[in-house]
Amino acid sequence: MRPIDLAREHGLSAQAVRNYEDEGILPSAERSPSGYRRYTALHAQALRAFLALRAGFGHATAVRVMRAAGRDDEAALFRLVDQAHADLLQERRTLDEVTAALGDLTADPEPRAGGVTVGALAHRLRMHPASLRKWERAGILRPERDPATGYRLYTPDAVRDAHAAAQLRRGGHGLAQIADFVARLRSAGGPEALDDLLRQWRERISRRSRAMLAAGRPLDDYLTLLARSRPGPFPGP
Repeated sequence: MRPIDLAREHGLSAQAVRNYEDEGILPSAERSPSGYRRYTALHAQALRAFLALRAGFGHATAVRVMRAAGRDDEAALFRLVDQAHADLLQERRTLDEVTAALGDLTADPEPRAGGVTVGALAHRLRMHPASLRKWERAGILRPERDPATGYRLYTPDAVRDAHAAAQLRRGGHGLAQIADFVARLRSAGGPEALDDLLRQWRERISRRSRAMLAAGRPLDDYLTLLARSRPGPFPGP
């Protein structure tokens, strides 16, 4: 097959297929006497596996998985797949924790008058006050100031943001990611909008889970073909 024959199935360009081979995503192709690439069913299945992996695992992980398969490194391949599933499970747990934390705050809201001090909020979250000040610099928290003393005061909305940020941080998310989530949380408005935000997050996780599951079959088919093309064993069905 020619590059365009592989590309046409997926609506890609022939150059994209050649680039994937050059990047080690597809096995090296044989060349005709005139220098043209000759692809086989193995390459077609490799492309299907890569695109399916990319939909579920992301581009970077999909590339690493295909390269591990290409060099017959099954330990690295399965480690990448297992880690991606573990990361997604952790994100799902983080979402559950954030949902529970925000639900508790909605069920037992803080008084609307005044606010809590940085020390009181840090104690509640079992954190150091310096961490809350760092979150403020990162744009995660927006405390008000006591007009008489100048001390930071955290309103109920800021307390809610802090609880959500604490759960995300424990889930391994970076400050930039947390700031983005809290900004969306802040702009969500009322409880219904907040529920919609969490629902969209859960739906994104579900889509990734389904895409990761769907990638298993084309990857397994590729590994089977790859094993048959080699003298050395590679796990197949």
